[in-house]
Amino acid sequence: MSLPVIPTDDTEVYEDPLDLMDEIDELKKEKDATILAHFYVDGEIQDIADFTGDSLKLARDATQVTTSTIVFSGVHFMGESAKIMNPDKRILIPDMQAGCSLAESCPADQLGAFQEQLRAEGRVFDTVAYINTSAAVKSLCDWIVTSGNAREIIERVPADRDILFVPDQHLGRYLMEVTGRKMILWPGSCMVHEVFSIQDLIRAKRNNPGSKVIAHPECPQNILEITDFIGGTERMRQHVMGIDEPTTFLVATESAMIHAFQKSAPQHNFVPVPGIMASTGETCACNRCPHMARNTLQKVRNCLRDESPEIEWRDYFQQARDVLDKSLLQ
Repeated sequence: MSLPVIPTDDTEVYEDPLDLMDEIDELKKEKDATILAHFYVDGEIQDIADFTGDSLKLARDATQVTTSTIVFSGVHFMGESAKIMNPDKRILIPDMQAGCSLAESCPADQLGAFQEQLRAEGRVFDTVAYINTSAAVKSLCDWIVTSGNAREIIERVPADRDILFVPDQHLGRYLMEVTGRKMILWPGSCMVHEVFSIQDLIRAKRNNPGSKVIAHPECPQNILEITDFIGGTERMRQHVMGIDEPTTFLVATESAMIHAFQKSAPQHNFVPVPGIMASTGETCACNRCPHMARNTLQKVRNCLRDESPEIEWRDYFQQARDVLDKSLLQ
């Protein structure tokens, strides 16, 4: 698949990053704010955040925040989840247009219609949604999973019920293999993880003798088949931290994750696996999510200063919260 062009704010004038960091620190105190940053945003934002992590860790961290305001540096569905878990807090995100290809691949109305079709066929099923979905979709589901707890949640679903897994077909296929559960898979995928080049990965292994491949389970099966360790972002981080001998790791996930790897396990060398554009066949830097890249230090400063954009509470958030509570916090 080819990556769509994501509009960016070309009006930003260069500002010294250190000055921006100082300004952000002052605004955090003034606005009584806490910053959460996903591992996929730029390293300089991770460095000024109060909490960093994957989706599961940040969802849990959000419930421990004591300030009145949370700035969630990530993508839109993550800001929604923070609001769902903290309805009385003000949730700001640096860029309201920072979306997610997985979330967009599964609109709530289409999911609802498909669920009705399955029920009309007499199917008895639980809908299990990857956390990379909108709050409206979460409200239609029975379980929410992250790459870190998906196997555990799948094993909770009674064996006499079918599983409709949305929206990531690659993660779903991987979970079918490791759990032995058959699933109905929604045909969605992550725009970043789907474009890794198997040829360039093989070439990188040849050029780095003794290297190990670590990959996110959102990657297609052909990548996972030659991967040495498969796991979500936090599991990968814990894995490299647990190896003392200096090693070269070929990383098949969003390239900003390398910042967290280098901070956590500086004894290793981390090499991003290139992607390939399906439309041209050319190698590209596709492993940088254009949505996550919309987060900048300037936008973090601006949303703190202007107290906008803000995630507003919606009626269906309560149903989504019930599902998140039983899936992530129990």
